[in-house]
Amino acid sequence: MRVLMITDVYFPRINGVSTSIQIFREELRRNGHQVTLVAPEYASETSDEEDIIRIPSRRVLFDPEDRLMSGRKILSMIPLLRKQHFDLVHIQTPFIAHHVGVRLARELKIPCTETYHTFFEEYLFHYVPFVPKNWMRALARHFTQKQCNAVDSVIVPSTAMRDILQKYGVRKPVQIIPTGLELEKLSACNGVLFRENYKIDAGRPVLVHIGRVAFEKNIGFLLSMLRELRKKVPDVLLIIAGEGPALCTLRKQVSRYGLGQNVLFVGYLSREDTLLDCYCAGNAFVFASRTETQGLVLLEAMALGLPVVSTAVMGTRDILEPQRGAIIAQEDPVQFSGCVLRILENEFLAKRLGKEAREYVREWSAPIMVERLIEYYERLIAVDSAIGPSLSGNVSG
Repeated sequence: MRVLMITDVYFPRINGVSTSIQIFREELRRNGHQVTLVAPEYASETSDEEDIIRIPSRRVLFDPEDRLMSGRKILSMIPLLRKQHFDLVHIQTPFIAHHVGVRLARELKIPCTETYHTFFEEYLFHYVPFVPKNWMRALARHFTQKQCNAVDSVIVPSTAMRDILQKYGVRKPVQIIPTGLELEKLSACNGVLFRENYKIDAGRPVLVHIGRVAFEKNIGFLLSMLRELRKKVPDVLLIIAGEGPALCTLRKQVSRYGLGQNVLFVGYLSREDTLLDCYCAGNAFVFASRTETQGLVLLEAMALGLPVVSTAVMGTRDILEPQRGAIIAQEDPVQFSGCVLRILENEFLAKRLGKEAREYVREWSAPIMVERLIEYYERLIAVDSAIGPSLSGNVSG
């Protein structure tokens, strides 16, 4: 197959969407399929993989980490893209990529699918604070329904996200295909070295949170939990790895709670360098996001044998409900801290959870998930061939 992917975000911008795209592209190519990715050009230099088309872009208002691609530039490439005989368009994000992706599918007369990665209803109001929350939520629902109904079918990473889209009134087929783990890249780590480099005592109890430092990740709740946990474990340390717009607010919360000796912000860590070591430096991984459509970091922690304590909200439910390698906690500081305390005080429990976690994540491997994606692509192409190009005349660009 020849797949044309288009996205508003990709590396060097670090987030779950970039990671998901990269994992699926690599696995598709290992299976003999060609994947061309249209993505923004960033200010910093990039060492690109094969078959990436970078589009001139500009900064996004209120979110300087992201870029707005030139839709006109992409559309000018239609004659060149037509010569490559793509079988389908796969849209990864709902902004310029969506509108241009639908137009490309119509012009190339091929089917179009879109992955819904982000739960915008609980996301947008953090970045447009001067608009009432209920207005932003209503806008997000309308925006999502309209876009999902404009493509042939939709991919989501979790059951919860499928249910929400159907509740919104999305009528197109919705397929659940989570992002898989590249387990071969999640094996070697050195937690001892990480502790030494950051001057963390070998016996100190350490919790780890890795991810974008954004308001929707609910890291502020983890600080409230830590304040409770410190009553029982005075020397406990929470490592927060990542960068993002909530960093200043969280630093102020740490100061207000008097947690300066119990929280370590380490910023962005490279996967090729110290990220995996950071995971393995911990006694447990803690997470409390309310908006995850999947929660890849939970699976990464488990793959490295790190017990997880997390709330099970939205997409994280699919990962956590079997309670293999993880303890599900409530969004209550006392109850959550009690779950963490069980792991810190019970070495047998911690080892059992770590062993369970490593075994469990095999079910979430990238080869397994890409098989599901390939089967989905093949069905989509077959249906389109049988009934004719569905986007060729009835979808506005």
